[in-house]
Amino acid sequence: MGEKNSDTPSPSPAQSQSQSAPSDPSDRTVICVGDIHGYHSKLLRLWSNLQAAVGPTSFETALVIFLGDYNDRGPDTRQVIDFLIQLPSRYPRQRHVFLCGNHDLAFAAFVGALPARPDGSTRWSDTWEEYAQNEEREGWYKGEGYSEMHVQGRRWGGSVGADRFNHKKGTVYKGSVYDAAPTFQSYGVPHASPDLMKAVPDEHKKFLHDLVWVHEEDNVPIHTENGWIECRLIAVHAGLEKTKKVEERLQVLRSKDTSLHTVQELRGRMNVWDIPEELLEKPTILVSGHHGKLHIEERRFIIDESGGLEHLPIAAIIFPSQQIVRDSES
Repeated sequence: MGEKNSDTPSPSPAQSQSQSAPSDPSDRTVICVGDIHGYHSKLLRLWSNLQAAVGPTSFETALVIFLGDYNDRGPDTRQVIDFLIQLPSRYPRQRHVFLCGNHDLAFAAFVGALPARPDGSTRWSDTWEEYAQNEEREGWYKGEGYSEMHVQGRRWGGSVGADRFNHKKGTVYKGSVYDAAPTFQSYGVPHASPDLMKAVPDEHKKFLHDLVWVHEEDNVPIHTENGWIECRLIAVHAGLEKTKKVEERLQVLRSKDTSLHTVQELRGRMNVWDIPEELLEKPTILVSGHHGKLHIEERRFIIDESGGLEHLPIAAIIFPSQQIVRDSES
């Protein structure tokens, strides 16, 4: 399970379509999977636990939304992406959505898998300026291919200098500020080596290129104290900024505008923690990963219990029941 199969086709940009839908909306199953961060064995256990939790019939036709951050920190990024790429052929009646996280965008930038800018250009040196004051401390990548690389790719493939301690997480950086060294190693190359650009298979680059920045789904059933209701679901890796117009930001996310030096909806923290008030006018739920927390407050769902830390579980949430499932459960 999870071994690479060269005969498996690459997934479509967003998902594979289900062949049937339940007649009763409350019977519909939607699963949102939190950050995986290179932990293949955890992913396999979680997948098995999810199937047991919802039952084989509902599992076969479920919509499964992966909330992003598939690489870095854990040792098995290559195996994780192999597993994800195979899902549409192994579970043809499921629908699969693969969101882009900030780690995935940076990985894509380093290996040349970013979508082109809106003007069609694939040169991103103009994204460096905003972060320039951090270049020396973060040890940005300066090897082959760096001259037109997106700033997040240079940060991802760099090597942190003397202060290698991540004071926010209480851990030592693994190679770069993105903890990217295990990803390099999973493809058999040393950290910060340009050889990674050749070592990553084309199907993995396509996977990274095709990741969506937001997914919107109507008529998602949610169980409440007063029965079930149907909601609009918005899934985005980090969240939506409360101070920005929601539709304007959704347009940016739908277009995957890589001319931006950073995308707060993929990497923000407290500025994207809450659900924007305008989304409360109609039944809407906002689901994210990213934050290293499991947080559920009314219609805001943050599903990232591990934060990429080895001793913490990968979690997922099942709708309509709002059941939390972890890889650590037997």
